[in-house]
Amino acid sequence: MLTVIKSIFQFGPLIFGIGFMAPLIAQVLTALEVSAPFGLSTLVVGLVVGGLMGVIAQVRGRWI
Repeated sequence: MLTVIKSIFQFGPLIFGIGFMAPLIAQVLTALEVSAPFGLSTLVVGLVVGGLMGVIAQVRGRWI
């Protein structure tokens, strides 16, 4: 069980980027009535942006 928890926390920034930042970005885009590019939904745009932010934080080891 400990190894499972360690492996989950190892990908913490990526999980945070996809699980929290993506819906937040989608909701902000919807609230501001900004249309997503290329006919995508706001959730897809949020997943791409949040996922990229999570990958960058995972690789760099920090958010800022």
